[in-house]
Amino acid sequence: MSQKELEAKLTISKRELAKLLRELKKWSAPATVLLSLYIPPGRPVSDVMTLLRQEYSITDNIKLKRTRQAVKRALSAAMDRLQMVPSVPKNGLVIFCGEDMNTGKFECYMFSPPEPIRVFYYRTDKRFITDFLEDMVEDRSAIGIIVVERDQATIGLLKGARLEVLKELEGFVPGKHKMGGQSQRRYERIIEQMVDEFFKKVGEEANNLLVPLVEKGLLKGVLVAGPGLAKQEFVEGGYLDYRLRKILAKDLVDVAYQGLQGLKEAVMKAERVVEAQLYRDAVSAMEEFKSNLARGTGMVVYGDKEVEYALEMGAVKTLLIHESREDLEEWVERARQRGAQAVIVPETLPEAEWFLHTFGGLAGILRFRVSF
Repeated sequence: MSQKELEAKLTISKRELAKLLRELKKWSAPATVLLSLYIPPGRPVSDVMTLLRQEYSITDNIKLKRTRQAVKRALSAAMDRLQMVPSVPKNGLVIFCGEDMNTGKFECYMFSPPEPIRVFYYRTDKRFITDFLEDMVEDRSAIGIIVVERDQATIGLLKGARLEVLKELEGFVPGKHKMGGQSQRRYERIIEQMVDEFFKKVGEEANNLLVPLVEKGLLKGVLVAGPGLAKQEFVEGGYLDYRLRKILAKDLVDVAYQGLQGLKEAVMKAERVVEAQLYRDAVSAMEEFKSNLARGTGMVVYGDKEVEYALEMGAVKTLLIHESREDLEEWVERARQRGAQAVIVPETLPEAEWFLHTFGGLAGILRFRVSF
């Protein structure tokens, strides 16, 4: 096998990496027996093998027999796999090996990540060290959303087709009263001070949550929404960090709700925020799918074999795929080849669980009826 073929076999996609990380994070051990190894591109395999042999030779110093055997097994498995690789791929290599000491289950993963490894790192621990891979699966088109009014606020994040609440805040600002004269003006000044303090709190929380994402290059925009003039007062008051103001969407969005519902409403109305399109597409496609299903139009298809058949005929207009499906990327590619729009259904969509359990997380909206 050539180096190019080997790299192609070892390299995994971001979606595959995200799935693997979820699995690795489930592992834990009562002792430091889980092996994590990061090898950057350009590092000679022989040097790494020398290190692993040295580590193996000193495992006899481990007092507990079961721990010693588990570490030796992990090191042996790592060396066995590394011997199959003549040179480190262009993005480096990552190896995770270990035994679940409660069940006896043993796994050893070796792969080349979707982006280059920057460090050489070896460790056995009570958990797999996945920290160096986390940034690789972050969505690079995230949008920050702030729904703000004078006494309530929600800070959220839209990452691809996933929408999540990061923080909900609540203040206390009194309503109108029947005083007049100086008492009225004094009371209004007090209210404005309370609003100012609340906006400062919202700005601080937004800065703490979103600025780190800007610094990592993950946040591409910030959308401010809310009822009435509060959102405009918040933006014009300079409560946000200058780095967030640089990527602030020009259009402010009117919404009536807070929480996740408010975030959804903001996304659906933010026509000029391109990254919001993925979530809007998922909502619109799901509504069209349910409408056709309820009316019995015959213009929808579900079931893997049926969907595949309809795709081959070029009959599928829109392909809906639940984000948890292991073969998601395969179906996205099939849709592309057959001129269908692939829409990923995020778990945050209200109908996502129903769609997954009732239809297996796969369905199509048709251009024309198909006979099976």
